[in-house]
Amino acid sequence: MINSTPINTSKPNETKVFSVKEINRLVRELLEQSFPSFWITGEISNFISASSGHWYFSLKDEEAQVRCTMFKNKNMAAEWIPKNGEKIEAKCLIGLYEARGEYQLNIELIRHAGSGLLSEAFNQLKEKLLKEGLFEASRKKTIPQIPQAIGIITSLTGAAIEDILITLKRRSPHIPIIIYPSLVQGKEAPAAIVKAIEIANVRMECDVLIIARGGGSIEDLWAFNEEIVARAIATSKIPTITGVGHETDTTIADFVSDLRAPTPSGAAELVTSYTVELIKTIQVYKNQLNKLMASLIRELIQKIDYLEKRLISPRQQIQRQKEQIYQYIQRINQSMKSLVIQYQLHIDKLKLNLDHLSPHAVLSRGYSIVTDVDGQIVNNVTQLKLDDKIHIQLNHGQADANISDLKDKEL
Repeated sequence: MINSTPINTSKPNETKVFSVKEINRLVRELLEQSFPSFWITGEISNFISASSGHWYFSLKDEEAQVRCTMFKNKNMAAEWIPKNGEKIEAKCLIGLYEARGEYQLNIELIRHAGSGLLSEAFNQLKEKLLKEGLFEASRKKTIPQIPQAIGIITSLTGAAIEDILITLKRRSPHIPIIIYPSLVQGKEAPAAIVKAIEIANVRMECDVLIIARGGGSIEDLWAFNEEIVARAIATSKIPTITGVGHETDTTIADFVSDLRAPTPSGAAELVTSYTVELIKTIQVYKNQLNKLMASLIRELIQKIDYLEKRLISPRQQIQRQKEQIYQYIQRINQSMKSLVIQYQLHIDKLKLNLDHLSPHAVLSRGYSIVTDVDGQIVNNVTQLKLDDKIHIQLNHGQADANISDLKDKEL
């Protein structure tokens, strides 16, 4: 039922005359009340992303088209930016732009055309495999920390293989890589992926498998949502890492694989994460060992320099000994001179003492020495008799005399 604003007239036979603004408002209200939120499908044309962040475009089919607006607060939640010619499904509200009297669709959500059915199929398979326990962590195999060889299942022509190879070469160039080419998009892709997984498991050339492809729409990635692919990954004896699409993309393959990576290059990083950390640890030890060896070498060089300086050539050694002998001679001569001087001083002192005690010194003071005919010194009158001959030693000269008188009396 449509509720409209009643038209009031002041006179029964008078026709109501609306302004343009009034009629546009009435039409807008009628449209909004008659069409709550609904889904519409069509092809994008005249797409414009304004500087304000709003999107303006038209949706068309073979017979008609309609203007659409998707405001910034709505399109920020979109998983991709649509392009002209792309067929989509949109959840919208109908409205009327009163200023121009044009009706338009205000878009709230967008999805790829047909994605509703695909989403339903995705959820049904997810629920089925979940009940079977294929998503359980207990059944997932451990990714080897140091893989001996890495297998890659992807297209040889996509960007994914290039991203993976560049990442592996940069992080672990020593690990062998084995590529199992496969389609990753289209009707034949699921069977091709399953065959590549089976070949890898028969050959057992690698101990981890990367299953990858680049980003795209849900249709582009649908091969990885097929049940046969999910079961092949689940039964693989080789541990698997999936890197499908972008970080926001999630496939059934991601749920059953042993490890999910956000992107193909992310898968390459995960498979080499321990190796990279191990290389970093080895590098740390290597740097420490280099520093230790450099320190030991410096100490040895200093020690050798010290010992080298202590080593003396025979000529230098003889010269040094000559110098030491010369120094010893100098010391001996000096000591001898000092000793001679000391002895000389001592002799002079003794000589002086002798001079003082010498008879000549006594004689020089006016004394004389008297001896008898036998040469005995006469120091007492009792040793003499009258007429004895005596000899007198004077300071200067000698004399002989006869005793004519004796007196025994002290002075």
